[in-house]
Amino acid sequence: MFSRLKEDIMCVKNRDPAARSWFEVWLLYPGVKAVRLHRKANWCYRRKLFFIARWISQRAVRKTGIEIHPAARIGRRFFIDHGTGVVIGETTVIGDDVTIYQGVTLGGTGKDTGKRHPTIGNRVMIGAGAKILGPFKVGDDSRIAAGAVVLNEIPPNSTAVGVPAKVVRRFGMKVEDLNQVDVPDPVELEIEDLRKRVENLEKLCEGKV
Repeated sequence: MFSRLKEDIMCVKNRDPAARSWFEVWLLYPGVKAVRLHRKANWCYRRKLFFIARWISQRAVRKTGIEIHPAARIGRRFFIDHGTGVVIGETTVIGDDVTIYQGVTLGGTGKDTGKRHPTIGNRVMIGAGAKILGPFKVGDDSRIAAGAVVLNEIPPNSTAVGVPAKVVRRFGMKVEDLNQVDVPDPVELEIEDLRKRVENLEKLCEGKV
């Protein structure tokens, strides 16, 4: 238990440049408090202590503004930055070394039964306000841009941008090298592709190709 708590604190210290000390992270970061309470709630839930599990999770909501269903499965070194408005659904599965920001929803569409929520791979970053809705997987080392609405599976090592989200492949880049700002604009990419196609058509019409 203590080793897991240390991991949760140190991952924040390593990823957040505003964190001054492990003591500050432990006492003052709502994301750490929410994850700590979720681990207790999940322990109770797995032992069929459903009422107690739900009570702990609702207590976490009141204290942090972060709602994580007790049944959600969360891996190691999970970092919720800022955290206000984060919602994580019942059948969500989250891998190791995942970072999410405020306003993120890992939810369902209301059309599925059983597994209704997403599975998030390892080392994924999910930007502020992003919504991932449905029982599909977001692959390892991917990132979801701020404000994106993801409705379909995201391959590993990819970046999803927009509403609905479109995938831009980013092979060879590590997730820690990415941020919420320096993401490719899918509209700009499409315009550039159209420009090249028009140039090729003009050359064909001129008999140069």
